[in-house]
Amino acid sequence: MSRTRKRRMMNQINVVPYIDVTLVLLVIFMVTAPMTNPGVVDLPKVGQALKQTGAPIVVTVHRDGATEVDGKKMERDQLLFSIKEQLKKTPRAVVVGADEKTPYGKVIEVMDLLKQAKVDKVGLLFKPAT
Repeated sequence: MSRTRKRRMMNQINVVPYIDVTLVLLVIFMVTAPMTNPGVVDLPKVGQALKQTGAPIVVTVHRDGATEVDGKKMERDQLLFSIKEQLKKTPRAVVVGADEKTPYGKVIEVMDLLKQAKVDKVGLLFKPAT
């Protein structure tokens, strides 16, 4: 009569080998990471330098919503016509300036009009802090 011993099921997992492998991989990555060459981007070159052909067209928005182009008061429809005519002569950027108390919505309305009129370069005019 041979007696067979029944094996008991283990309900524990030995994780020490997994921790060892993880630490070895961590050390390998920490050592090799500084040796890798970061991605270098070769930017395309253009034939000529980008130069501003003239001073930008300044659109000023007042607190009451009145607009002026380069110091001349204009209505909204005149504003678009005047800017389009100036841009046909010489392509330039258009900057929108406003008093800090001017409601934000008034400035956005003017910028939206300029974008709808297909003015590509529209920016905001501000005074740098000193």
